[in-house]
Amino acid sequence: MNETVLSLKQRFALSRFMRGEKPANGALTLNQRRIFILPTRQGGGFIVLIILLLLIALTYNNNLIYLLAFMLASVFFITILHTYQSLAGLVVKPLQTQAAFTGEKAGFSFSIQNPSDQERFDIQLKLETETLLDIPPHHHEKVLLFKSTKKRGKLQAGTLTVSSCYPLGLFRAWSPLRFKMEALVYPAPATVFSVFPESEGFEGENGQSKKGGDDFYGLQSYQPGDPIRQIHWKSYAKGQGLFSKHYGGNAVADLWLDYNQTPGHDVEQRLSHLCRWIIEAEKIGLHYGLILPNKKIPCNHGPSHQHACLEALALF
Repeated sequence: MNETVLSLKQRFALSRFMRGEKPANGALTLNQRRIFILPTRQGGGFIVLIILLLLIALTYNNNLIYLLAFMLASVFFITILHTYQSLAGLVVKPLQTQAAFTGEKAGFSFSIQNPSDQERFDIQLKLETETLLDIPPHHHEKVLLFKSTKKRGKLQAGTLTVSSCYPLGLFRAWSPLRFKMEALVYPAPATVFSVFPESEGFEGENGQSKKGGDDFYGLQSYQPGDPIRQIHWKSYAKGQGLFSKHYGGNAVADLWLDYNQTPGHDVEQRLSHLCRWIIEAEKIGLHYGLILPNKKIPCNHGPSHQHACLEALALF
């Protein structure tokens, strides 16, 4: 993969150390350009210890203390190389995203591959949540990280930070990476369920609408295909289950969820009610469609149809 040459200003820009470079489409290899390293708090304490030992050795002209200080200094500098090697050569690749409702956490999955002959220990991946893992030689791991959502639409993954303090915790090597990843954020479903809008039954051969007979026989368990108008919503709202009012004749009806007929004082409230309707309609197996000012989705049912409707709400 050919990388663009950075100017001196771009190379030392503070955002590059914290947020990473421009978002990439595919996999990124952690190399000298992308890995940064600094002492940790323990590393700072280790430096102070070496300085104190040198001062004591100078004061008392003690060769054993000199030897100890130089040994600790050699460990300190060798640790820099080992900490860098814990990340060098790893390949990070973006995978799928998981949609979420507003207020929940959207998921972003990544693959991290170790193409070398050595095992990598204590590799931390952090987005908003974080995970710690060891990667055997010539092996790859899949990780799923999450990010909070505040509004509907498309949520950028942001900066994925891969880091390690292996082996002694004296240094922290990190690599901030950005990918062109977007997760869909659906509107938050309304907390209060409102009754589905009325839907007309299918027309018969003579062009007349089949709405069922006038004689009420009682309640029966809901069956997919029962008319929407005959569902007993009071029982459903009380958590007693889903029942249909049984008349002399029943007919299958399409449920059209129309934005213009949805209750709400603003756009977000209407989308919230539509979202709740879509979830409930799919849960009980209704045949439903969606009508928005800029889009119309024909009646259907199933997970893919539900996703298409929720996606339309997210991008409205």
